[in-house]
Amino acid sequence: MAEVLQGLVEKLTIPGLPPWVALVLLVAISVTILAFLAMPFAVFGVKSRLEAVEAELADLRTEIRALLRQPMATAAPQRPIEEDWVAPPPKAGMRAPSVEPRIAPPVPPPPARPERSARNGRAEPRFDWPKGDRDA
Repeated sequence: MAEVLQGLVEKLTIPGLPPWVALVLLVAISVTILAFLAMPFAVFGVKSRLEAVEAELADLRTEIRALLRQPMATAAPQRPIEEDWVAPPPKAGMRAPSVEPRIAPPVPPPPARPERSARNGRAEPRFDWPKGDRDA
């Protein structure tokens, strides 16, 4: 067994690479072959499971069609939520506060910014540094 493995490693050895690369390739190839051999065993029984799912799906479709054909009058009428609300009784000697709407004066537009001379043609804001530091 060791001689067979050694022979396979020698056949798979790529010139210029260490011999362990061939062993890694041999393991990868053997795992792939085992996966292909084991695949039919994983597929057994799929046809019967698919038929069961298709039958269940057909039943669900017929139930949905039957529900859609029923008139909507069979559903129980629902009361609006407002009917459940009851106003609290007024307390003796207390009046409800009278709230009069207050009309606020219109908000004036923001003041216009004075136009700056386009020094550089730049649109973003610039800081106004002291005049003495600018020409230094």
